[in-house]
Amino acid sequence: MIDSHCHLDHEPLVKNIEDVLSRCKKEGISKVLTISTSSSGFPKILEIVNKYVMIFGTFGIHPHETNTDQLSKDEIIKKINSNDKIIGVGESGLDFYYNNSDKDKQIKSFKNHIDAALELNIPLIVHSRNAENETYEILKNSDNNLKILMHCFTGSLSFALKLMELNSFFSASGIITFKNSTDLQNTFKELPLERLLIETDSPFLAPEPMRGKKNEPSFVRYTLKKLSELKNVGVGDLDKITTDNFNRLFFNK
Repeated sequence: MIDSHCHLDHEPLVKNIEDVLSRCKKEGISKVLTISTSSSGFPKILEIVNKYVMIFGTFGIHPHETNTDQLSKDEIIKKINSNDKIIGVGESGLDFYYNNSDKDKQIKSFKNHIDAALELNIPLIVHSRNAENETYEILKNSDNNLKILMHCFTGSLSFALKLMELNSFFSASGIITFKNSTDLQNTFKELPLERLLIETDSPFLAPEPMRGKKNEPSFVRYTLKKLSELKNVGVGDLDKITTDNFNRLFFNK
């Protein structure tokens, strides 16, 4: 298994990281991708990826941070090129649910991240909430070579089908285990196996039966189990499929 999206620089994960990784290894997790959300938080990401072989990282600015944290395409590229274990751009995108940042600033930042991902030819990790039309239009009008990963995908089936035309990958989080997520579960039933990854988004969004606890990468097994039920594929087979998809997307393997 690979946890394709978590935040190991957040508490309580960062202060317990040795125990967190020990539990990962017991569950058979081979890689963990820890995600950047701000310029100020990036040094901690670098510290973590440099210390632990199984952890890789990204650089990006979350849409919530874009009022005060704006970098150009070239500045984003410089951050990513600072370390060969930084393998993705993001998370970036649009969040018009909370609107913690001005919409125009979110859009400007998103486009800069897209341009950086294209120039580096590495995946863009996309956050999209209450912004399906805007997210799709921006991605559609980008270069066809853009490698897109829709993180913690919770969008509509129509949005997913349009993103499929852009060759997007989709990451399932613990939300698919929630009892009230039937629409999302039905959407994942429709998505092709070769486009699926799994994630925790830890320390957020703990899956059933761990809801109410702080999430951690080892809990990705619950998402894998639920996704295997939805896709009617054995857990072991889906483990291999999602792991292969991650390695194909991020390492061209």
